[in-house]
Amino acid sequence: MGTTTSYAQSAQPLAVHNSYQPPVFTDAKRIEKIKATQAVIDQLYKEHATNNHFPGMVYGVVVDGQLLYTGTAGITDITTKTPVTTQTDFRIASMSKSFTAMAIMQLRDKGKLQLDEPAAKYIPELKKITYPTSDAPVITIRHLLNHMGGFPQDDPWADRQLAATDQELLDVVKRDPAFSSGPGLQYEYSNLGFALLGKIVANVSGKTYQQYITENIWKPLGMDHTYWEYTKVPAGQLAKGHRWINGAWRDEPLLHDGAYGAMGGVITTLEDFSKYMALHMSAWPARTAKESVVLKRSSLREMQQPGVVGALNAAYKYPSGRSCPTVAGYAFGLRWTKDCEGRVQVGHSGGLPGFGSNWTILPDYGVGVVCFANVTYAPTATLNIRVLDTLISLAQLKPRQLIASPVLKERKEQLAKLLPNWKGAEQSGLFSGNFFKDFPIDSLRKEASALFAKAGNIVRVGEIVPENQLRGSFIIEGTNTDIEVYFTLMPDNPPLIQDYRLRERSKK
Repeated sequence: MGTTTSYAQSAQPLAVHNSYQPPVFTDAKRIEKIKATQAVIDQLYKEHATNNHFPGMVYGVVVDGQLLYTGTAGITDITTKTPVTTQTDFRIASMSKSFTAMAIMQLRDKGKLQLDEPAAKYIPELKKITYPTSDAPVITIRHLLNHMGGFPQDDPWADRQLAATDQELLDVVKRDPAFSSGPGLQYEYSNLGFALLGKIVANVSGKTYQQYITENIWKPLGMDHTYWEYTKVPAGQLAKGHRWINGAWRDEPLLHDGAYGAMGGVITTLEDFSKYMALHMSAWPARTAKESVVLKRSSLREMQQPGVVGALNAAYKYPSGRSCPTVAGYAFGLRWTKDCEGRVQVGHSGGLPGFGSNWTILPDYGVGVVCFANVTYAPTATLNIRVLDTLISLAQLKPRQLIASPVLKERKEQLAKLLPNWKGAEQSGLFSGNFFKDFPIDSLRKEASALFAKAGNIVRVGEIVPENQLRGSFIIEGTNTDIEVYFTLMPDNPPLIQDYRLRERSKK
């Protein structure tokens, strides 16, 4: 945050290290194990739909960018009783916001705008608004992406503004919108802010917001059954909205497309949306490979990083009852959560009169889930969290594992041969200039000799376990106890050992 650097694509390709090793999945039966969970996952979704009065629902599990399996329940319309299918179009409400953010990132990458520029540069009407304090910063594009513009949380009001015209949106600005706090001071969910981002996309691109998204995101991804205006959806394919009230379902009229489509107007199918999920999942891991024509991987990863982080939820419990504190944040049109086990979740919920939805991916695990329902504010987020937690547990999934870089492996072998007496270490050329100043050779020998004597006979030297490309540890197994050796390499080329630690590791 706080940078004005342009991220436009360089005309020259980057020089890259051929030795860089991206993390990989190491379980050869990973996909089979995930498929084997389908019966349990189906039960979780369908029981939740029944217990929460969903007229209809569709859900899917996406793995490594592929829609691995899907399920449906119920009907699209309480009048026609048409069954839901994977081709049924649902309004996905605020799940639309990341499309808006992606459009902004595309324009940024093309050098058309910068995230830390004033939003008023692209919406002149914002130049005349009244700020809450004299020391307030002007609202930037980044503020709007992170819900830090200072506008109040506005779900109930904005949910009914979907069909507003561009002029009606600008009239809100001209009437001097109210602030709940100064820009940049606190997170507060603002649909108005995302409607303004949609206006920026239109003004910068010279096209309507809807036309820009359709041409630059949907069409390249093959999202051919995704719409803005519900009257354009083919007959029999549209899920109608409903509300559960007084023990019965009631029709909830759909709103037409309009200026607030940027905050919640997308209508799509499960199969189409899975292609969009696959794009986000393709951002991981960082690697040397062909880029998507929609958005480069570094920009996708940037979209998924929290620009604002909320308070720690120390009392959080998974739906299974397992306690696991979490911290949550908001990225660019995406919610971000990290739990006590280091799992990162990225995605977004959607809720409008008549609909509720959620998609969530675990980037490090290569899995994601999505669920659409046609009842007002259908509770789908906690459901998807439960599904993912169950999926990981049943399939015994592990995140991608780092592979040691060639230089890390080489330094490990060289270091292991020097232990415990450090003979010739100072002349070896393996250590950076600081090393023996920070770790006197006499002290190194004394420490290592004592630990090796305690370990007994050396049974084997384990493989390097990398923390990244230039840092890791390995175990030296003894008959009595084990020794953990940790070291890190310096950034200069060639990378030499700059730091080192020994510690006893009791046998398990």
